[in-house]
Amino acid sequence: MLALVGLPRDGWTQGVKPEDWERASLRLRYGVALRDGEQAAPSPGFSYSGMTPNDMAAGATVYGWEWLGVWAGFQREGFALLRKSAAVSEGSLWRVSGGGVARLRLGPMRAELSAGYGFAQLPLFSGAIPGAPAFQSGNRHAALVGGRLRFPLVFRVQGEVRAEYPWVLSAKDAGGAEAGSRGFEVGAALRVPLVRASRWSGALALDYQYIQDRLTASRARSEQTLQRIGAALEFSWFDAEASSAGAPVPSLPSWGELALRVVDAQTGEPLAVPQVTLVVAGEAREPQLADPEGQLLERELEPGEVVARVQAEGYQLAEGSVTVGAGERATLEIRAHRLAPQVGRLQISVTDKRDGTPVPNAVLSVGERELRPGATGQVRLVDVTPGPVSVRVAAPGFQSVEEAALIVAGEEAVLPVQLVPTRRVGYATIAGRVRSTGGRSLIARLVIPTTKVRSRTNAQGSFSLKVRPGTYRVIISAKGHLTQTKSVTVRDGEQAIFNVDLFPRSRAR
Repeated sequence: MLALVGLPRDGWTQGVKPEDWERASLRLRYGVALRDGEQAAPSPGFSYSGMTPNDMAAGATVYGWEWLGVWAGFQREGFALLRKSAAVSEGSLWRVSGGGVARLRLGPMRAELSAGYGFAQLPLFSGAIPGAPAFQSGNRHAALVGGRLRFPLVFRVQGEVRAEYPWVLSAKDAGGAEAGSRGFEVGAALRVPLVRASRWSGALALDYQYIQDRLTASRARSEQTLQRIGAALEFSWFDAEASSAGAPVPSLPSWGELALRVVDAQTGEPLAVPQVTLVVAGEAREPQLADPEGQLLERELEPGEVVARVQAEGYQLAEGSVTVGAGERATLEIRAHRLAPQVGRLQISVTDKRDGTPVPNAVLSVGERELRPGATGQVRLVDVTPGPVSVRVAAPGFQSVEEAALIVAGEEAVLPVQLVPTRRVGYATIAGRVRSTGGRSLIARLVIPTTKVRSRTNAQGSFSLKVRPGTYRVIISAKGHLTQTKSVTVRDGEQAIFNVDLFPRSRAR
């Protein structure tokens, strides 16, 4: 490994593009094995466990096409059975395999599927008694199916998981008799690129492997689990068209990734399918759509600052930036704000057509809203939906009218409404009730000096006088009470109502 680091190189590796996939690779592994097993036999069985150093393995893959190739591998498993530091028996077990392999790219991940043949030696012991069992081995021939998945992590480190399962074709014990067998293998590794030079690269792999095996013979059954931990050097060779022309192979580019998410600024909910434009190295890329969850993953971005501009229907243009590092995945969340509602304003004034005076008691109906202008006769609306608006106006003593106004977003429309009085009827009514200050109804006399109207209240003190529209002075008198004078104004067709309380004369004195 130290020799690899010291070699001349064109750049640190962090992965390759599909067109730069290696043509061949070789992995050499060295480590230790932790073994745990047992053997059951007609005589008393026994179990064993321990650690074995000098555990070695090698594997190679050659691709004749970009996606299809062959592979081969072997493993040596040193075995020693000890009792109180004294060797009882020892030996070596071998595993050899080979076959075909296919690879494909799944986004930033790389998958390999393999199928082939595997030969494995499995431990057996003769004379399985507490005395001195002799080490032997059975064997297994199997069709192997397996897979491996490699994916990026951080700082150019890659993860690897793998599995292999043998479909047993035949198995035999140490004496060559037919036996049964089964098992499986799983593993994982961390792969750290070290160097890239011309047409090859080197990497360090920290590897873990878990194996479980069983061999069932006629007179014994042996089971074991094997955990292998070690370090490996991996060498890869690449195609290089430039090498045939004598030109050096350029170093692999360093890329970064961006995971983008767009949400509503108020609710935090994702925005479905917003349009995203990325500005990389000062150049805007083609707009692209995020997924229904508002997410977008962009790979192979040049390291540096990346600006993301987001457009979504009903939202303001949003923007955010983040620094993307080589071999790293940057994350960015953009919070988009909704557009302000597009509305207009409407000012309505209601006046009497005869003299232009405000009509304070009018009732205005604008859409679903009912408004009253008050003493000024004016109403101002600031949130009216653009388009034509119908305005209905009604007021006592006036004819009802319906007007229309056209509302433009961001502008104010002015709508003057002039009401025409209803047809004159030529008279008005003055009505009310006369009581004493003690609350007793009085029979009183009512006189309007400017007219010939003279009347009396009934037994309940009520009265009703029909007069022409105008302003009148009404004199109210009753026996034993002080006389009062009231001034009242009535309009055409209207009724003016007032009540009078007369003071007794004795109380006045």
